[in-house]
Parts: sequence; structure tokens; C-alpha cells
Amino acid sequence: MTAPLETIPPGTQTLARGLAVIRAVGDGAQGLREIVEHTGLGRSSTHRLAQLLVAQGFLRHDNRGYTLGPALIELGFKALHGNPLPLVARPVLEELSATVLDTIHLAVEDGGSVLYLDKLPGSRGAEMRSRIGYRMPLTRAGVGKALLLDAADRWAGQYAADTARVPAGARPGDLEDFLTRMQTYARTGAAMDLEDNEPGIRCVAAPIRDASRAIVGAISVSATTPYMPHERMRGLVPVVRRAAGRISASLGFQAA
Repeated sequence: MTAPLETIPPGTQTLARGLAVIRAVGDGAQGLREIVEHTGLGRSSTHRLAQLLVAQGFLRHDNRGYTLGPALIELGFKALHGNPLPLVARPVLEELSATVLDTIHLAVEDGGSVLYLDKLPGSRGAEMRSRIGYRMPLTRAGVGKALLLDAADRWAGQYAADTARVPAGARPGDLEDFLTRMQTYARTGAAMDLEDNEPGIRCVAAPIRDASRAIVGAISVSATTPYMPHERMRGLVPVVRRAAGRISASLGFQAA
């Protein structure tokens, strides 16, 4: 998430503007005009920053416009492998994927959003739009609800914030219904996405905890509705919880 330029510490405005340009391209802006509209920067300043970022490898420029560059790919892989969670979780995710045949996600909370760290596509049903590095509203995604299980004081406020940016096609939902569901999820230690985020997609998710017992991530099993009747979702709860528990144990978590 980008901080307003007026809140940036003195002397760092140029850096902040360059980062804003990168984020704009990452959000899908390709042409100079789109980047200007996204960032609110002047056209000439935006052009100079974009040229510098291309020269340094942070952006690419071709006849399609601007895209993220190889320097960001390199740094992204370094950041991913600097986090122990994806490395610890991967063997468990692969085993879970082979068992359930559905799409598996690993995610963390970052800046008030779900950030996907890993994805293993399922072998049946439609491909999902999620991908590594993709962000989603916390209260819409199953993994997001799992990340919030310990934070009842945040549920209503986060729901209100996320409702203001509901993805196209998602159901706006109801606050009271959401809070009731979250109370149930907190008791069972697993959360569900009942097509809240993407029509026709359901999932079961569970939190990952570290040695301090804090929630540091979440995993989910997702599939299209024909493969996710309510009976199967209930049956997946202990399966997903066990997998999340194994990852948690590798991070030092000890169940009470």
C-alpha cells in the first residue's frame, strides 16, 4: 500500500515517487498517461522516473508500454526465500495437494491485505485468478479470515474497509452474518470462503502459528462449487487444520 506523498519524510520524496511509479505499473498501468493518473504525479516527472527505472532494470518498456522489470523479479525471489515460511510449508503443501487434488494457497497478512506466498494449482475444475504476489481483501478470502481468527477487535472495522473495495462480481455480504461466521470459525480453528470473493469458488482455510502462538500465515484448499459441497468442506476442516499444524510445529509452535 502506498503512503500519501505528503506523509513521506523530508528528503525522500523522489524515492517515494519512484516507488509510486513502480506500484502503478504493478497494478496494471502500462502507458505513461495511466501511470500519471494512478500516481497523481506530473507527466514530465513521471517520464523521467520511468526512464531511470527502465535503465536500472526495475521496469521494462516496449511497444505494449511499461511492465515490471527483471530487477524486481530477482529481488522478489530473494525476498521470498528470505522468509522461512514458504520453505518450511512447501513439502506439506505438496503432500496436501496430492491428497485433495484442489488448489492450495499459502498466504500472510501484509499491509491490511492477504498476500499470497505460494500456490499449487489443482488438477480439476477452473483455474483461479490468484497467483504468488497477488493481494486480496482479508475479509473476503478464506485465508484472510483465517489470518484474522485471533483479532475479534478488528473484524468489524476490517470488514467495513474491505467492503469499500469488493472485487467485481463478489457479493457485498452482510456485517452481522460475517461476524457470526467469524465467531464460529474462531471456535473451530478454521475459516471458509463461501463464494465471498469469487463467484463459484469455495475454500477451507486454517491459520499457521509460530513459537509465540501468534498467527503468522494461513493455508487453504480451494475448488469450484461442484467439488466443494458443504459436506466436503466440513470434512476438509480437520485435514487443513492438520496440515497447518504441521507447518506451525516446524516454526516452533507447541499445542497446549
